[in-house]
Amino acid sequence: MAEDELVEPPVAGDEVATLLGSLERQRATFAWKVGGLDAAALRRTVAASSMTLGGIVKHLAFAEELWFGTRLLGRPPGAPWDEVDWDAEPRWPWTSAAQDEPDEIYALWRRSVVRARQDVAVALADGGLDRRSVWAPPGYTGELPTLRRILVDLVEEYARHVGHADLYREAIDGLVGEDAPELPALYPRPGRASTGS
Repeated sequence: MAEDELVEPPVAGDEVATLLGSLERQRATFAWKVGGLDAAALRRTVAASSMTLGGIVKHLAFAEELWFGTRLLGRPPGAPWDEVDWDAEPRWPWTSAAQDEPDEIYALWRRSVVRARQDVAVALADGGLDRRSVWAPPGYTGELPTLRRILVDLVEEYARHVGHADLYREAIDGLVGEDAPELPALYPRPGRASTGS
């Protein structure tokens, strides 16, 4: 992929390419909207909401790990997720980001995206889009979702938070727009091993 090539789903691709392309477009747009900010900007709130961009970044890092690593493949969440008392702190990704430095938050999200891509590749090789997840919350008795459904859910989750990031970023420094003019530096390009900030 060229450095300046924009990420988007193919115009007439198959189902896998369309779903993965849609998710990558949302990830890249999110990276553009939240990238390059200092700690004060990542901790800023807008209107009556207690949400911050840093909290959104950390939340989406957790969503990547939870859905692709834990629910899809059955891998217990690693650090920092395994150290959280979720009963005592159910909003931990949102609230704990206020104590984190930007480089830490960005690196956590990038690592989660890279690992999620690897998890999706494993699942695609083992059942394709019909591959069922293997983990459900305690007490859940319904059907386990397919990889197809998980990808749709993650596209939706990113789209929701890209909308939040639009509002926050415009309030912070006036950045507006629908598509990044180039691939954002924060976005971990597919096929690259980079996991740093």
